[in-house]
Amino acid sequence: MTPKPLQDSKQPTDTHLDDPHDPHHEQPNAHGHGNNHHHDGADHSHSHSHSHSHTDNQRIVTIAFAIIASYMVVEVIGGYITGSLALLSDAGHMFSDAVSLAMTLFAFIIGKKSATSHKTFGYRRFEILIALINGLTLLIISAGIIYEAVLRFQHPPQIATTGMLVISTIGLIVNLVVAKLMHGGDTDNLNMKSAYLHVLSDLLGSVAAIIAAIVIMLFGWVWADAAVSILVALLIVRSGYAVVKNAAHILMEGAPNDIDQSVIIKTLSAHPNVLSVHDLHVWTITSGLHSLSCHIIVPSSLTLQQTDALLSDLQHELQHLGIGHSTIQFESDLHAHSAQFNCDITSTPPVHAHAH
Repeated sequence: MTPKPLQDSKQPTDTHLDDPHDPHHEQPNAHGHGNNHHHDGADHSHSHSHSHSHTDNQRIVTIAFAIIASYMVVEVIGGYITGSLALLSDAGHMFSDAVSLAMTLFAFIIGKKSATSHKTFGYRRFEILIALINGLTLLIISAGIIYEAVLRFQHPPQIATTGMLVISTIGLIVNLVVAKLMHGGDTDNLNMKSAYLHVLSDLLGSVAAIIAAIVIMLFGWVWADAAVSILVALLIVRSGYAVVKNAAHILMEGAPNDIDQSVIIKTLSAHPNVLSVHDLHVWTITSGLHSLSCHIIVPSSLTLQQTDALLSDLQHELQHLGIGHSTIQFESDLHAHSAQFNCDITSTPPVHAHAH
């Protein structure tokens, strides 16, 4: 039976063969490219689960956006009719949530677009860009709250506590419903998490307003409104910073926090036909989708059929370690190579020595 050829494989030009017409004697110096397109049960289940989770996230964000946007419209109309600044102010908070959810939904839709010659990994990274924007927005909102709170400490305003309590309670109920709905989604997804934190920040704002209203009604401590607002703002800063940090790490092609490179190297090196591993790169394309590329030194005596079998074995092991996309370059032990696990990428291509 004729062996299945390697994907993206490339035979070496300087390999000496016992029989140049016999492919079973060729030495490996090939690129193996894996994207988990296998048909065993485990891989199919993983792919289906990832797709199902992505669809659920989009559905949840759509419902959450509808609820937030509807309540926002009601508050705007109510504020216009009653002339209540508090209602219009809360509508402004709801508007920021609605915009955040709309951007998150847009990112999920754009992320479904197929890869092109210009966007070779597709558009999934767009979700991380939106998460970064949402995280930065949380930090800006926090700064605005702290700034306003400082002004209120200096010049305490007159507060209509009854209206403040009613509006905050209704807002809390709406945000609780939306937060519970979104918590049922994949909050490990950074895009989803950033939108969820926006809703959660508004929920905390409603809780703070309720506490402040009750304290002012009972003790007359007008400063309680500003004090509680600062506490909430600090919590939002912490969440916003975490989102921005994670998004920036992914955009900088940083190694995933949940992937242990030493375990990857140990797993790859454990195969009897793997002599060494170098030039290892692991990065995240989008939340839950990790990619890997590496060079692997194998015995020069391996045939293409054996190298193909080795590629399948290694990619199967990588899938169990959470790597969804892998590109492996095989090199024979006769090929000049670096011994570094992580090679620096320079602007000038390195000069490779060729044996003649």
